[in-house]
Formats: sequence, structure tokens, C-alpha cells
Amino acid sequence: MKKSLILLKSIVLSLPLVMGWAGFAWAAAKEKTAAGGSILRAIDKGGIMMYPILFCSILMLGIAIERFYTLQRKNIINPDFLDKVRSHWNWKDIHLGLQLCNSYDNSLSRILKAGLLRFGGKVDEVEHAIEGAGQHEASLLTSNLRVLGAVANITPMLGLLGTVFGMIKAFEVISESGTGNPSLVASGISEALVTTAAGLVVGIPALALYHYFRGRIERFVFEMEEVSLQLVEELNYESMRARRAEKGKDSGTKTTARPV
Repeated sequence: MKKSLILLKSIVLSLPLVMGWAGFAWAAAKEKTAAGGSILRAIDKGGIMMYPILFCSILMLGIAIERFYTLQRKNIINPDFLDKVRSHWNWKDIHLGLQLCNSYDNSLSRILKAGLLRFGGKVDEVEHAIEGAGQHEASLLTSNLRVLGAVANITPMLGLLGTVFGMIKAFEVISESGTGNPSLVASGISEALVTTAAGLVVGIPALALYHYFRGRIERFVFEMEEVSLQLVEELNYESMRARRAEKGKDSGTKTTARPV
């Protein structure tokens, strides 16, 4: 629910930005006309396919703003949480570590909690639990990226479809009136060029943002798994060393108590 509200706010806030940005981009693809051409004229000139392309551009900016906010380091790997965990890390009091994980709602705390719940068992079980939690967090972090990837793939196709419509319109004009009226023919060709340019202007940044966010998420997940495994291995090492020391004391006590 919280992520949905953030995404909705991002889309609403991005509306004025996308209107100005789209007007600038589409103006470059228009014929050389007066500098004061409006956005509505550009949309009307591009035909009906400009409306889904405009919607995709708004969606792209909204998701980009939401992902930039969500994928901040403090929201994924909280440094305060990490410092507290390291300062209170004790294999004799696992419940304290679990309480810290429950008090912080971030990806690292959830992955570390999965490892702590398996603490005391085999090392392979702990590693599998941490890896499974890491994969689950990765799927949560990439939830909105599926939509961004779809926008990157669909928008150029919408532009291509608009190009096809524009060329059909141009050839219909040629078939009806011949080549004696070049302004009517140019209208269909202009529609084809505007939709192509608009689709590419939206699709290329969407694709770049998609791969940027995917790489950022993969780095975060790798780092969280490494930190969690390191902390759990430190607990295992300390517990094994303490148990060996206790066994050594017990064997020394029995040897001393043996009668001569």
C-alpha cells in the first residue's frame, strides 16, 4: 500500500514535467514551423497513437521518481541498523538480534532475520535461507521495473504503429487526389515521423532507466547477502570457540578431580 501511494504521488508530480519535456521532444520531430507551436498541436499532428505514448511517458517518469526514492541506500541497507547489529551481536542472545531485525523495516533486516531463524542448524541451511530471502527481496525491489521494461518495449512499437497509420493515410491521399496536392501527402508523412520520434524519445530513456535500476538492485542484493552471511558466520565461529573452551575446562576439571 505504501509503495502504491508513493508511485501514485510520483506520477501526479511528474505530470507538469512530462508535459514540458514531451513538448520539447516532439517539437524537434515536427516540421519547421513557428517556434511557438503548442503541445496540443504536436499531439494532434501525430495522430491517435500519441495519446498512449504520452501515457507511457507519464508512467515512465512516475516509476523513475518512485524507484529513485525507494532504492536509496538508507532504505535498503540502513547504516544505523547495521551499526546496532554489530554492537549487539552475541551468539548467546539471538533474540536480541531478532528484535533489532523486527524494529527496522528494510531489506537487510529481513534477510538477516531469515538467517538468524536458522541459526544453530547446518551452515548450508543458513546459507539457503539467506539466499532465498535475498531472492525474495530482489523480486520485491524489481516489482515496478517490470512495468518500466514493458514501457521500454511497447512505446517504440506504438510509434511504429503510428508510422504505419501515417503512411496509410499518405497513400490514401495519393490514391484519391494523386500527387498534385503535396500538402495533404506531407500531412500523413508528418504524422508518421512524429509518432516514430515520440516512441523512441520515450522508449530509449525507459530502457536505460530499466537497466540502471536492475544493476543497482543486483549490487544491493549481493551486498546484503554478503553482510548477512558474514554476520552469521561470525556467530557460528564464536559459538564453536566458546563450546570448545567449555569442553576444555570440563576435561581439565575431570583430570584434576581424578584420585591419585
